[in-house]
Amino acid sequence: MEERITELELRYMQQENTIQELNDTVCRQELAIERIERELTMLRDQLCMLAPSAVEEAEEPPPHY
Repeated sequence: MEERITELELRYMQQENTIQELNDTVCRQELAIERIERELTMLRDQLCMLAPSAVEEAEEPPPHY
């Protein structure tokens, strides 16, 4: 019985470690995504200043299409 409890405790510790590693990974990815979104916004703004017609929204086709 003691051996089974020890095995369960070890499994629990491994799962806790895995969960923490996954959480750390998700947090790093969220920070990276936020940074990339800020950079994309900055690049769009710069492109708009250099060539405003290049970033205009695509016009919708007329209703008869």
